[in-house]
Amino acid sequence: MKFLIDECLSPQLAKMAIEKGHGETSHIVRMKKGGLEDWELKPIILEGDWTFVTKNSVDFRGPKDKPGTKGQDADVAIRAGLIWLNGPPGMDLDCSSRH
Repeated sequence: MKFLIDECLSPQLAKMAIEKGHGETSHIVRMKKGGLEDWELKPIILEGDWTFVTKNSVDFRGPKDKPGTKGQDADVAIRAGLIWLNGPPGMDLDCSSRH
């Protein structure tokens, strides 16, 4: 699997994925795409066939009560993957590794 880690998550996650055998993994900042809006990232993600990892699920799936009706993926028929790491505000690697 080819992961692209969003800038809202630690670059350490990319390093961990590479160490676990996902050698094509990258991070938004590492790709010099930091600061881009989600709609600007969308074509990069889709064209690169990335599985995108973010903690901003609503930005991509739309509202929880009506997923797929809004958000960046509302018009996407199929994609390599999207992983949403939803957690408490301030979630970091130390917090996520305890659960």
